[in-house]
Amino acid sequence: MNMCIRRCVAVLMLSAFLSSCGGGGNQGGGFAGLPVPGGGNAGAQGGDGQSGGGSGEGSAGNEDGGASSVAATTALVTRLGKPARVLVGLGSSSIEQMKLQDIRPDIVDTYLVGVGAGAWPTWNSPEGAYLTFTAQAIRAYGAVPMYTLYQMTAVGEGNLSGINDPVFMDKYWAQVRLMYQLIANLGGPVLINLEPDFWGFVASQAPGRDATRLPASVNNQPECAGLPNTAAGIGQCLVQMGRQIAPKALVGFPPSFWSGTAAEIGAQMRAVGAGKADFIVAQTSDRDAGCREVASPPAECQNGSAPFYWDETSFRDSQRQISDYRAVLGNDLPILWWQTSMGVPSDTPGTDQHYRDNHVDYMLRNAQEYGDIHTFALVFSPGGSHQTSIATDGGQFARLSGQYLARGGAALK
Repeated sequence: MNMCIRRCVAVLMLSAFLSSCGGGGNQGGGFAGLPVPGGGNAGAQGGDGQSGGGSGEGSAGNEDGGASSVAATTALVTRLGKPARVLVGLGSSSIEQMKLQDIRPDIVDTYLVGVGAGAWPTWNSPEGAYLTFTAQAIRAYGAVPMYTLYQMTAVGEGNLSGINDPVFMDKYWAQVRLMYQLIANLGGPVLINLEPDFWGFVASQAPGRDATRLPASVNNQPECAGLPNTAAGIGQCLVQMGRQIAPKALVGFPPSFWSGTAAEIGAQMRAVGAGKADFIVAQTSDRDAGCREVASPPAECQNGSAPFYWDETSFRDSQRQISDYRAVLGNDLPILWWQTSMGVPSDTPGTDQHYRDNHVDYMLRNAQEYGDIHTFALVFSPGGSHQTSIATDGGQFARLSGQYLARGGAALK
């Protein structure tokens, strides 16, 4: 992920949101999800006594599509107040743009970025009001709010020097606490995607790729007393703090598949508490294929490995990878596919903000394949300022999502 580019996009989109909302005072104004770097959620037992989508460990080991998997996926969607089908979501898009195209997503995703000066709690007044205003706007449009917590990149993407710095981590935890408090005040379910990319960097830098051996500042927080002062403890604290403060929050961890095999990553993520979350955050690519294929790619597209433009085998391999990870994780957690690229199929790479890709086309036309592997939601959004969005896709997302809903949606498994 290119943090600098995506943070700039976040600032621009925030400015658009504030101007349309009167500095956050008009909750009925347009909404912009922020396409900042990276891309979790951690609830197991809701305050209303409902199961948190099968996040308890008693359901481990059911990987054959049995009754507990069905119950876990359906229960999570029911808890969100949505129809019993694979849900469709968007991020990094204004509600005004959705209205223009009559797009009605089930979920709208927004980034929460930074620690300290300039971080998300400072984007509106009073502190943290940005979260409340965006959640209210999203709910008023009939969607479930989703927040991607992306604070760990505040000292630089892949820089883990802050996690054992008590000053930095006190600020970090104060913002996490504030996030959960604000979500609790909303009084309804909210999805949270916990620190995308960070867990991959932890795995690559921890001794023996073991998060329990990487020191971190954790158990000086009252909600997390007794947890280990390690990177593994960070994940466990994110879950435990959420359970205590915002029991209706539903949390999920995003594994980084560049950090090892499905078996290795499953073991790594169990250590940080991913097995006690409410769902798994899966990713395909947040960059349009054409952005990487052009002769001179923009900086945000100068990574990845070919083939960039997927065929059916690539999509099936991606499904198999997350299914293998889910099995190793040792539970029956539902899956949410997140920040998936939005380009339009083409025989040529395309141009800036109009690059080709086929993820929207394939995933919405073949949504039942995803439902069959215990997916409960497909969430699409550009991962950078040069990527295709609903404003530049020629109506592709509006058309295909409308056709998907007209068919009744994909069944949950």
